[in-house]
Amino acid sequence: MATIHDVAQSAGVSPTTVSRYLNNRIELPAPTAARIDAAIAELDYRPNLLAKRLSTGKSEAIALVTPEIANPFFAALAAAVEDEAEQHGYAVFMSSTRGDVAREVASLRRLNDRHVDGLILMTNRPDDGTLAALIEPDSPVVLVDEDIPTAEVPRIFVENAEGTYLATSHLIAAGHRDIALVGGPAGLMSVRERQQGFARAMAEHGLAAPAQRTLHGTYTREFGRAAAVQLLALPDPPTAIVAASDYIAIGVMQALREAGLVVPRDMSIVGFDDMTFAELMDPALTTIRQPVAAMGRLGFQLLLARMNGDAHGDMLTRLPVEFIERRSVARPRQGGLKT
Repeated sequence: MATIHDVAQSAGVSPTTVSRYLNNRIELPAPTAARIDAAIAELDYRPNLLAKRLSTGKSEAIALVTPEIANPFFAALAAAVEDEAEQHGYAVFMSSTRGDVAREVASLRRLNDRHVDGLILMTNRPDDGTLAALIEPDSPVVLVDEDIPTAEVPRIFVENAEGTYLATSHLIAAGHRDIALVGGPAGLMSVRERQQGFARAMAEHGLAAPAQRTLHGTYTREFGRAAAVQLLALPDPPTAIVAASDYIAIGVMQALREAGLVVPRDMSIVGFDDMTFAELMDPALTTIRQPVAAMGRLGFQLLLARMNGDAHGDMLTRLPVEFIERRSVARPRQGGLKT
């Protein structure tokens, strides 16, 4: 395997010059840089990352911890993080916690043990203080999508309340007065905020939001289906549903189809996320679009600033959401539901 000394000898410069050039710590004349690049290509030189880590104390890698890699939302966010990190010479190690606190703790301990230089963390469960206790105020950690209360690190969230406010207001404008909210896990910041937006829109129009029409569970298709079954069993089912995620909306639509009901003729639905499959559903799902790629890019940028010693940057960033109208909303059916 070629060494940095081999590259230096071939290019006619010192090993120190090659090292500084590779680490972007020196600007060389174009002919000199071209000779180094040619030597690297000819010798198939690959830096000894372990030696570099020992000499600099940095791994030039970050960890991206998500609840679920298979979920299109997290996959799109991970792709944006990876693209941004690559432009700055960082590798990204991705892991899925599957909602397991032990896996989240292990990720934070790997950071504290210096296996990675920084960590972008997304959780999908309320923290009982376990994670917050492992995150020091100057830790190179960025939280994305969900909060860990008392952790004094940068956070990136979307305007959750505004999203459900827009969704609910659209249903009200279509003539709906009896609307249900099917949300995620009680206790999560996003869930509380999305419920607040729903409640605000209902209150502004003098409409009630009874407890039996606000259901909490998981951001999954299975919960969406179960929640819809529960709502359909009521003596007077709602005419519309705000689903706090597109996955929940899929489950709702499945339950309605199994009950012989048609969306939006019999019941209208608005989702939240605008995942790639939303416009391919039948009918195409009206939903709230989250700026997933922007969240990923900004997440790495804030993390890079923390890793470079800037502990005083933006601590809270709210990104706007966008209402996407498709075909899952219609005026309420006269005479109630009919199967």
